Amino acid sequence: MARVNRSRSIKRKRTRRTNAEIAELKAAIMSVFEEIRPQTGRQVFYQLASRLQVIPKTEAQYKSTVIRLLTKMRRSGELPFEYLADNTRWMRKPRSYSSLEAMLRNTAATYRRSVWDNQDSYVEIWLEKDALAGVFYEVTSAWDVPLMVTRGFASLSFLYSAAEEIKAQADAGKEVVIYYFGDHDPSGVINDRVIERDLREFAGGADFGFERMAVTLDQIAEWDLPTRPTKKKGTHAKSFEGDSVELDAIPPKTLKWLIEWCITHHIYQPSYDALMAAEESERETLAAFISSFKGNGVEADSLEF
Repeated sequence: MARVNRSRSIKRKRTRRTNAEIAELKAAIMSVFEEIRPQTGRQVFYQLASRLQVIPKTEAQYKSTVIRLLTKMRRSGELPFEYLADNTRWMRKPRSYSSLEAMLRNTAATYRRSVWDNQDSYVEIWLEKDALAGVFYEVTSAWDVPLMVTRGFASLSFLYSAAEEIKAQADAGKEVVIYYFGDHDPSGVINDRVIERDLREFAGGADFGFERMAVTLDQIAEWDLPTRPTKKKGTHAKSFEGDSVELDAIPPKTLKWLIEWCITHHIYQPSYDALMAAEESERETLAAFISSFKGNGVEADSLEF
């Protein structure tokens, strides 16, 4: 018994990282966030394991090294909390204001024209993974594009509601295009087919485009994306061949570029520029109204939008 304990003690000692090694890992983590943020813990893991190659690409390293260090660094103040994306937990609360002035200020600060009203197209981004929603929303919100998060296989109610909007946009003469992002694994490669099938059924014959943008076999080969062993449990695994690749494995910069491309190549720039000019003028009108609002004591030039 004593010899077994000694052996385990020696093993733990050999695998424990030194303070210098931990400092190097922390520096590598910060370098990952210098490129783009926010990111999920899984995205950080793939950058460290595949691109920087400072840790082995194992699930154990993801949990015991990456997640543990990210937690410690946030608690110690070394890593800002907003650098990590976590859309899996959120609060429900009605929007309320301290005063009418506060409401007007918020309206002026957040006022936006609908980007797609004067465009010929209508675009939606569909995402399988809720954990990446915060990352995707950084891009989709900037372009006023709906982000549809399915969290795996979407419910029929969700799909029916989405199909009604698709039909409304198509009936209004818009070119409707949907781009899907999901894992390359047994359920991920079927999910988009199920979504497209049900949307077409519920949309009542409305014409729209549907394209899987990631993860694809071509991307896995061209970008040399890191793989993981495929889980063999479940009905969908029987017909799936090869290793799996998570959406998180795509380098964050590449993923952001891909999302933006899906959106921006449908934008007619002269119409967009005219819209932005009108939005700026209307912001100035709102600022002037707030400034003249009786009893609020707000100067128009003190408002920052």
